[in-house]
Amino acid sequence: MSAALQAVKQFRIRELAPLLKADPKLSTARPKVLNPFLPHKNPESGRWAPPKYSLRRQAELIKSARASGLLHLLPPGPKLAPKTIEDASTSAQTSAEATEQAKWWTAAIEWDGEFKEKEVKGADVGNRLYAGKKRMFKGHKWERMADKRTWKRDMLMKHMSKRIARFKTVRGLGGALRLWRVLTGDCVL
Repeated sequence: MSAALQAVKQFRIRELAPLLKADPKLSTARPKVLNPFLPHKNPESGRWAPPKYSLRRQAELIKSARASGLLHLLPPGPKLAPKTIEDASTSAQTSAEATEQAKWWTAAIEWDGEFKEKEVKGADVGNRLYAGKKRMFKGHKWERMADKRTWKRDMLMKHMSKRIARFKTVRGLGGALRLWRVLTGDCVL
């Protein structure tokens, strides 16, 4: 048995064993089990309890389930959307896994707790971080000034060849004029 299949099997046994030990008749029915991927509210104290499995552990279980083709056996949660589970369950029913379906730990379960997916603006176009915002983050000053400096540099470089030619002629005339003044005696070196 592969490690991925073993991880999913251990997860299912860990979650179902206490329920089946308490009432063996539930093995034929579709039992309702508390979703370990979601936080739940304690009915006695009214306080919220965190999920039994962390997000990192959920991601590891999902990777294992994908590798072994048992994604439909996991409950929905933040790392696994209900739509993905539905797609996986339809593909699992069409595949030839009749031997695995006969085992008790692969039985259908109704997970208690509702997972609500958050709609993120801009996720459909690939811009989740800055969706709905007027501008991007503040950034460094050189990042904010880059466009202005680029525009100024382009304007200065536009007629640079004419400016260089004019500079050389004026400087050349200035040097010749100074030499003329020295030769005529108007200026002393």
